[in-house]
Amino acid sequence: MLFESGQKIVFIGDSITDTGRRGPSVPYGAGYVDQVRSFIMARYPERRLNFVNRGVNGDTTRNLLARWQTDVIAEQPDWLSLMIGINDVWRAFGGDAHQAVSLDEYAENLRHLIELTAVKTNARLILLTPYMIEPQRQNPMRAQMDRFGDVVKSVAGEASTLLVDTQQAFDDALRNTTSRDWANDKVHPNGPGHAVIALAFLRAAGFEL
Repeated sequence: MLFESGQKIVFIGDSITDTGRRGPSVPYGAGYVDQVRSFIMARYPERRLNFVNRGVNGDTTRNLLARWQTDVIAEQPDWLSLMIGINDVWRAFGGDAHQAVSLDEYAENLRHLIELTAVKTNARLILLTPYMIEPQRQNPMRAQMDRFGDVVKSVAGEASTLLVDTQQAFDDALRNTTSRDWANDKVHPNGPGHAVIALAFLRAAGFEL
């Protein structure tokens, strides 16, 4: 398993990461972050790892840039898990299209976040692709989400970071299920949906039973 004794792992992103971590589910949220933490703590209790959730509902890459100093740099993590992009895309398909982030800006923002992290911390990064729990790849929002996911894959390759392909994890699950098995709105997962993300993360991190 990649995480070593005493290390701090910070998770940052949008509502998929937040999941009530500032409200009813303080401080880890009620989603994949808590599931990852629970399984790692149960399997590797001697490592005494420190988990921090810094997800915020509704965030785009623009929002992360505004709070990167306080929520990432100041934390000085050993590992940083970053999943962002769903709102960058989703806003273009709802009533807040003016807040949508273009593909080019998204790529620029993502690279800037990674550069800031490299310059101001010693953290190793884990990048998670954005996703849509939609089997029809020609669906306009799904198609755009795939383009944003390709940016994450490209940036992960450039920066030699660990990559978790959450879209592929849901695509694999959808071979035998429907979208509503994992989320009512194809974006915000239920418990099993968060487990899909958590399992993909744990596999990438080298978790062993």
